[in-house]
Amino acid sequence: MSHVKRSIELSPDQENGHVIYWMSRDQRAFDNWALIEAQNIALKRKTALFVVFVLRPITKKTFNPRHYQFMLKGLQSLEKDLHKLGIAFKILLGEPDSILPSFIKKTGATLIIKDFSPLRGAKKDNKNILEFCEDENTGFTLVDAHNIVPVWEASNKEEYGARFFRNKLQQLLPLYLTAYPSLKKMHGELEGNNWEEIYKYIGLIEGVRIQHYPKPGYIAGMNRLNEFLNSSLAIYADTKNDPNKASQSGLSPYLHFGQISALQVALEIESSSEDIKNKEAFLNELIVWRELADNYCYYEENYDNYLGFPTWAINSHMRHKEDIREYIYDLEVLESGQTHDKLWNAAQKQMVLEGKMPGYLRMYWAKKILEWSIDVHTAQKYAIYLNDKYSLDGRDPNGYAGIAWSIGGVHDRPWFEREVFGQIRYMSFNGCKNKFNISKNIQNYATKNIMLP
Repeated sequence: MSHVKRSIELSPDQENGHVIYWMSRDQRAFDNWALIEAQNIALKRKTALFVVFVLRPITKKTFNPRHYQFMLKGLQSLEKDLHKLGIAFKILLGEPDSILPSFIKKTGATLIIKDFSPLRGAKKDNKNILEFCEDENTGFTLVDAHNIVPVWEASNKEEYGARFFRNKLQQLLPLYLTAYPSLKKMHGELEGNNWEEIYKYIGLIEGVRIQHYPKPGYIAGMNRLNEFLNSSLAIYADTKNDPNKASQSGLSPYLHFGQISALQVALEIESSSEDIKNKEAFLNELIVWRELADNYCYYEENYDNYLGFPTWAINSHMRHKEDIREYIYDLEVLESGQTHDKLWNAAQKQMVLEGKMPGYLRMYWAKKILEWSIDVHTAQKYAIYLNDKYSLDGRDPNGYAGIAWSIGGVHDRPWFEREVFGQIRYMSFNGCKNKFNISKNIQNYATKNIMLP
C-alpha cells in the first residue's frame, strides 16, 4: 500500500534523467509525500530536482483576488523554504498543457511527479500531460500527499455514508499514521521567481494586506494548529456547533491550499494530552468526513450537479419541484446578504468578509438556499458559486460534498417528508436558536457592510 500511483512505469532509459515535481494541491516544502518521493528518486539518480507550480490565467467567474493573494503569499514563503533546502522552484505562467511540455524538454526531465486531486480540472490536466509523457517516453507518477489514507487505497468505489467508510479507514490508519522522514539538503541551481511579474499576471499588487484574513503559509498554519491545541481543543466536542464559542480550528484554508499536512495535524492531535472525546470529535472531521469528500469527488463525476445525488433524493426533489416557496431570492440578493433571515445574512457576510463560515452555519446556509430557490438545480448552482467565490477553502471536495449533503442528501439518509425539502434533512431558524445564541451571532455582523470583489 502506498501514496504513489504510477500512471506510466519507468523504463531503463528513463532512469538517469532529471525529476520534476509538478506541485498543485500541496503547496508546502515540509510534510509532503510527493516532494519526498521526488527527492528520493532524484538523489538515487544523482540528478536535479525541479519543483514547478503552474499559475493559470484568470477565466472563472468565481475569481476572488483575496484568495489569490493568500495563495501567492504562501508560495512566496514556500520558495524560501525550498531554497533553504537547495531545491529549485519555478512558477510557470499559462495553461499546463501549453507551458509544461516545453519546460520538461528544456530541463531534460524523464519523470514527472504530480500531487493528487480528485477534481475534474486536475484529472483533465493529468490526462493532457500523460499524453505528452507517453509520446516522449517520460514517466508520470501521482502521489496522494493530501489524504492520510490515499484515496485509491481507502476504497475502490464511491462510499454512500460515513459509517462504513469510517470502518475502512480505521483498519488502514495504523499503516499511514506515521511520521514524515526529513528532506535532505540538495545543491540545485536556485533562481528566484519574478514576483512582480507574477502578481501582475493575475492583476494584483504584491504586498497588499488581506484584511480579515489569516496570515498564509506553512509557519502560520502550524502556529494556528498550536493555538488550537492550547486553547480550543479542550472544548471542541461540546461546542464545535456553536459559532459564538470560536472552537473551530481555523485550519481549513491551510489544508485546502496544502500549506500544512492533514497527517501532521492528526499526529499532533493524537499526541496531545487532551481528553479522548475531544480528540476523536476533531479527528472524525479531519479524517473521516474530509477524506469521504475526496472519495465522493474521485468516484462521482457528477459531484457538482444533481445527478450525483442518491436516487431517493433525486426522486424526492422531483416530487416536490412544484411546491410553493414562501421566498425566492436571486443570486444578487443572496450574494449581498439581503434576505429576510438575519442569521443567514450574518453567515453570508462573514464568508464574504473573512473567507470562512462555521461548520454548523454552513449546513444551515446551504439548506436555506434550497428553500429559497426555484428548484434544486438553481440552489446547487448558487451555493457552489457563492462558496467557491467567497470561502477561502472553496473550490474543494469538502465544499462540493458538503453542498451535496445539504441539498441532495449525499452521505445522508431519507428523513420525514415535508414541503420543498421532501426527504432532505431540514434545518430551521428556530432549530438554530436551540443550539446557540443567534442574537449574538447576528449582532457581530449586523452593522458590517460588505464590498463584493
